Amino acid sequence: MMICCLQTLLLLGAQLVLSIPNSFFYHDFLNGNGNKEIHFSGVKLHVDSAQPSVFAVTGGNATMPCSFWYEPELSSPRDIRVKWSWLPTAAGGQETDVLVAIGSRSRTFGDFRGRVQLRRDFPGDAALVMTKLLLNDAGRYHCEVVDGLEDKSTSVYLELQGVVFPYQHPRGHYHLSFLGAQQACEEQGSILATFTQLFQSWKEGLNWCNAGWLADGTVQYPITQPRVPCGGHGLAPGVRSYGRRHLHLHRYDVFCFSSSLRGKVYYLKPSHKMNLTEAQQACREDGAEVAKVGQLYAAWKLTGLDSCDAGWLADGSVRYPITRPRRNCGPSEPGVRSFGFPPPQHKHGVYCYKAGDE
Repeated sequence: MMICCLQTLLLLGAQLVLSIPNSFFYHDFLNGNGNKEIHFSGVKLHVDSAQPSVFAVTGGNATMPCSFWYEPELSSPRDIRVKWSWLPTAAGGQETDVLVAIGSRSRTFGDFRGRVQLRRDFPGDAALVMTKLLLNDAGRYHCEVVDGLEDKSTSVYLELQGVVFPYQHPRGHYHLSFLGAQQACEEQGSILATFTQLFQSWKEGLNWCNAGWLADGTVQYPITQPRVPCGGHGLAPGVRSYGRRHLHLHRYDVFCFSSSLRGKVYYLKPSHKMNLTEAQQACREDGAEVAKVGQLYAAWKLTGLDSCDAGWLADGSVRYPITRPRRNCGPSEPGVRSFGFPPPQHKHGVYCYKAGDE
């Protein structure tokens, strides 16, 4: 009688799949606990994340939530396949594998090796535990759960907390292609900022009239005080956008993002002012190196570094950080002041960076 009702019979390795009108008969000889449990129609696999985004800092840890369950609940556990993949925030980024697990066995890939694992705190827990977070770890993480012919998934975004700062080429404004902007940020210990990060910085008071690249390939700038050179007085405050621009042909500045500091930035108090070469030597003699722009911004934003003394940085610029505005230390708002890129023979102090634990 059963044979008369069958429409399709498929034999896939050790799996027998029968399609019956208005029902589903699935018998997997490899999964399960040896009971060869048969799953009839109505059993559904569900996958979900507890939250859409996770916020963390570089050097720290993060847990990307993902859990799965069946309705109705199964009477015995099954060996399912869990796959985590990652799509970076930068324009043109390719989705890559992070971890694949089948039962108790797992494999990790690329830069994630040794830094990720499944949590497995309870049945159906497929959360991804990440350690020693890097700046480039930000992006979308995709959790896929496969059980036989069932395939369900969910996504979680990893957002790193830190500081957004504008950056320009030493030759002046609007000299950076998209790839040049990426390189410039990396050289300063940072990455391209996302729109979410720039928008948050605008809400915190970032006011900058020069347009810069973002990670998605758009060009934007934040304005809190409308004025004639920045779109005119008639436009409301906000993040102004030029939209997506040609990644190779167009030239702009860039908005970079730096997260927590794995070390210390400090102003080296010399007996005399130094040119750039002497400043580099002075930091080396102190067991450190000349600080990068991203490190100075992170120290200002995240640790409250405050100094009215201008000093060399690794890119050849001269800057100083102010968290408590006061007379003779620049404008009335907190920020990192810049003297641009003076000739390397000019005499200034220096900001050094010494690696170590936070």
